[in-house]
Amino acid sequence: MKKLISLIVSLGVLALLYWKIDFRSLGPVFTNCDVMWMTISLFMVVPLTLFTAWRFQKLAPDEAKLTFGECNRLILSASVLNLILPSKMGDIAKALFLPIRKSLALSLVVFEKACDMLSLLVWCVFGLVWVKLQGTSIFPDLTLFGFTLPGNWIYSTCTLGIGVALLFGCLMLMSSRFSSAFFKLGIQFAPGKIKTKLEKLSASWSEMLGYFTGSKSRFILVSGTSVFIWLLHLLQIWFFILALKAWCPFVANLALSPLGILAGLVPLTFAGVGTRDAALVGLYAPYFAAPTAAALGLLCTVRYVLPAIGGIPFFQRYLAKVRQEQVK
Repeated sequence: MKKLISLIVSLGVLALLYWKIDFRSLGPVFTNCDVMWMTISLFMVVPLTLFTAWRFQKLAPDEAKLTFGECNRLILSASVLNLILPSKMGDIAKALFLPIRKSLALSLVVFEKACDMLSLLVWCVFGLVWVKLQGTSIFPDLTLFGFTLPGNWIYSTCTLGIGVALLFGCLMLMSSRFSSAFFKLGIQFAPGKIKTKLEKLSASWSEMLGYFTGSKSRFILVSGTSVFIWLLHLLQIWFFILALKAWCPFVANLALSPLGILAGLVPLTFAGVGTRDAALVGLYAPYFAAPTAAALGLLCTVRYVLPAIGGIPFFQRYLAKVRQEQVK
């Protein structure tokens, strides 16, 4: 039911967006695109997958014994689930496929997801600072159900939300005292079955936290790689803009595109479709027309579709293994 609601919301937002910009105007945008830049930008999914798999291998505990090839297969399999689950939760679901204790597997994939999310938030902070320095807000007034939300209020709310999320995530990944207190609070108020699972997760989280922060070189390597991976994501979006024969300064793109991607992670839509597209149209309005921005939104969706297509054979193999284990 939740998936159906997410799909309906996505289609509704897209329908409203394409109605306002005239859906027929998207055709000429794509037919006039630069083939060379389009090829380069789409090919970027390859190094992005490789770097993500390498980070996962470096983050995984020694007992996992994951090879680089296995990590690539896991990342591609998770891409299949990311098209179905909201907020790229397929990255979390791949814990089912890991050959280690389930509680530790869950802690590992949540750690990876947290590193990824925090790196995106770092780029969002850069974007918010850049917007502030420009002196003009890119957040227009928004009217919903007769109420008008001022653009500066939206900016302040985004800044507060991103700041709180970044602080919370950093504390969970770097402070054993804070993470232990957080889990104790959750265990205290959780019902029976969930309480047992939280207790196991708390223990494995503490183990994973010690492994992650116990080595300064590993901490710096994983953190730096996560920020670099998102730089590649944002570079790919800039290549998309060049492919559409539009223009936006590279620094401006580094500031605006993470905010658009973050909007797509709101768990209300199907794989971020709709909210991400609408955000990109609004954010890039000072640089190019709405049809081009809408085409950019479609290409950002393709970014997730291509790895998912490549991951289908591996996903089917992992799914068959899980079913065999359940039968046993």
